[in-house]
Amino acid sequence: MSDITFPRSLPTYCAASLTLSCPATVNGSPTLYSVTAEALEAHFGARSPREEDLVAAFTSNRQRIERLAESMFELTEAREIVLRSGHFRFAG
Repeated sequence: MSDITFPRSLPTYCAASLTLSCPATVNGSPTLYSVTAEALEAHFGARSPREEDLVAAFTSNRQRIERLAESMFELTEAREIVLRSGHFRFAG
């Protein structure tokens, strides 16, 4: 079992990849997880891929997003992860 923490910080928007990224710490090592605009629109009610809409959807659903990020870090042992719509669809 990994030691995974999510520092409270505002997500960083990347217009080129249409993602929001946040820091995480996995077993003491800093890393990032990202969530796509598509996932935030499809599963968390983001009204558009604009930064303010994505951040609002992320903030309102941060706990669920971080639970899935934690699961994906555990499952994949990846250094960085990108959560896509399909991840949330299969997670239920």
